[in-house]
Amino acid sequence: MIKIKEDIFQYYFYFVQERMNIFWNKYYNKTPPWSDDKILRFHKFTNVYRASDRVSQYLIKNVIYNEEEKFNEEDILLRILFFKIFNKIETWDFIENKIGKIRTTNFNLEHINKLLAERKSLTPIFSNAYMMTGTHSKFNHLHFKHEKWLQMVKDEMIGDRIFRKVLNAKSLREIYNLLRTCSFLGDFLAYQYTIDFNYSPVINFNEDSFVKAGIGAIRGIKKCFEPLGKSTYEDAIRYTQENFEKYQDQFGYTGFKNLFGRPPTLIDIQNCFCETDKYLRAKRPDLQVDNIRIKQKYKEVYKPLNLYFPPKWGINSNIEKSCLQQNMKGLTLF
Repeated sequence: MIKIKEDIFQYYFYFVQERMNIFWNKYYNKTPPWSDDKILRFHKFTNVYRASDRVSQYLIKNVIYNEEEKFNEEDILLRILFFKIFNKIETWDFIENKIGKIRTTNFNLEHINKLLAERKSLTPIFSNAYMMTGTHSKFNHLHFKHEKWLQMVKDEMIGDRIFRKVLNAKSLREIYNLLRTCSFLGDFLAYQYTIDFNYSPVINFNEDSFVKAGIGAIRGIKKCFEPLGKSTYEDAIRYTQENFEKYQDQFGYTGFKNLFGRPPTLIDIQNCFCETDKYLRAKRPDLQVDNIRIKQKYKEVYKPLNLYFPPKWGINSNIEKSCLQQNMKGLTLF
């Protein structure tokens, strides 16, 4: 039986409510500060909903649902994976400005690698959001990390028809298992990319049908729960989702307003355990589990973006156009 540590688990629901309040304060273009919590004001935390973060928003709006051109199914998966490998908007824009819209027909590694090497000499091409290793015996003959990752895409995703197998998969778990067979893709990235693929119109599974706890989420779960025994970290994530309203009521955090009528799914619950771990490093440093400090400081980004979510979610019509217009004139929503 799963048992919580009440004095710690309450911070999970505090974080969820307070971070979501920050989102809505930005959405309605309220004057900062958007929170009285100094930890949340001065350190960087992702949104409660993964799809609301700035890079995910760009992925959904510009990479996947690009209205300028039509892409075939494998092109869409290639575009998602290429973007997510670097996870950096500037790198994506740079390559597309040089070679045009990325698709399988213009995936010329020699040319792309040369462009990225030039770019790399001037500015980082990888985001620091994920730890992207470049170590694998199969690709040791290549010098740069970006060469190794893109060769993996060409040899395994395209050459070994992993993209085609993903398109024929019957579940999120099957997609995850396919990605786990690929070089460089461990548990965390395989799950993240599975969710990214599922944002697209060519993959359509319920986000609540599968979850995999990442390292950061595991740290948060260890802080919030008693030893799990025979239960898994994924069981703890599902337990939290199933008892979400119960613990909101119990801890007094009933002011949570969800995302335009969409409750948090398992990826969001998982993500918030990672962010709660980060929050507790500052709030309760006595609960040390591996990492001690929060590495990234919060810095406001003055790049306005329209909120846009996968159309199949059915929530885009709930976004208030007046708020979009206000935010296009002011601060970014994220």
